[in-house]
Amino acid sequence: MQSFSRGWSFLKQAWDMAFKDKDLLKPSIYALVVGGIISVIGIIPIAIAAVILGGSDFGNIVLSAMGAVLIFVQFVVTYVFSGMTAYLIFGYLTKGDGRMDHAWAVVKRDFFDILTLAAASTAVALIRNAAQRNRKGGIAASLARSATGLMETLWTEAAALVLPAMVIDDLNLKDGLQRVWKITKENLLLIGVSTVGVRFVTGLIGFLFGLVGLVIAFAIGGGLAFVSGGNTAVSIAGIVVGALIFFTFVMISSVFSSYTNTAYHTCLYIWARDVEKATVEGRVPAQVQAPAPLAAVLAS
Repeated sequence: MQSFSRGWSFLKQAWDMAFKDKDLLKPSIYALVVGGIISVIGIIPIAIAAVILGGSDFGNIVLSAMGAVLIFVQFVVTYVFSGMTAYLIFGYLTKGDGRMDHAWAVVKRDFFDILTLAAASTAVALIRNAAQRNRKGGIAASLARSATGLMETLWTEAAALVLPAMVIDDLNLKDGLQRVWKITKENLLLIGVSTVGVRFVTGLIGFLFGLVGLVIAFAIGGGLAFVSGGNTAVSIAGIVVGALIFFTFVMISSVFSSYTNTAYHTCLYIWARDVEKATVEGRVPAQVQAPAPLAAVLAS
């Protein structure tokens, strides 16, 4: 219960930052728009290939390759804009202002490193998908699905911390992973696992947003269809309006979750980074103050 309470408190702290500096939210909105456009553009050739080549072994290979490319591009988009968010938050916490021009410059500087992170995440996702599709093999297949599910969870958390390492300290994927592994071994990030339930809070709020959106969409869309008296145009309009309302709620939830989780992992990384620096300098790590949004939560 305390984990949930602290997760909720951090959420309020993170959004207090966003309200004070609106630039912090811009990359999450850009990611949603760009990701949506890429999904629409990417699905069209996949659908065409499925119609033309579907059912053949060659067609399956082509569709798998096209799907992998789309997953990779989506990861690139996610990491580019999440990296911008991380650097904007870093700028806000250290200099009092998150500047978009600096964030753009940093992601351009680290673009190749971001590509490698996206490639690694794509590989993890493909392995996980392959294990999930394998419903034969009994216990061995079940164990493989569990193992790959755990691998994906651990990698998602690692990637969320590697990204701030890339944009804040200009580290490549290898060095970023080494940095995260080092600070994890030294118990500097246990706070991310057990104490502040940000992931649970954002997941719950996202679910509630989606549920409310679905109810409103069904009420409006279904209501218009009901009162249409069999008018096809009005019924279709009702369905379209309902769908737009639902996806609007989903998009708001996505921006909300993306920004909050990026803010949390950025604060975690900055704190671990400062503790590591204090240890090297011979100072007492316990006296190192966490970034303000996280410190306020831990003090409660």
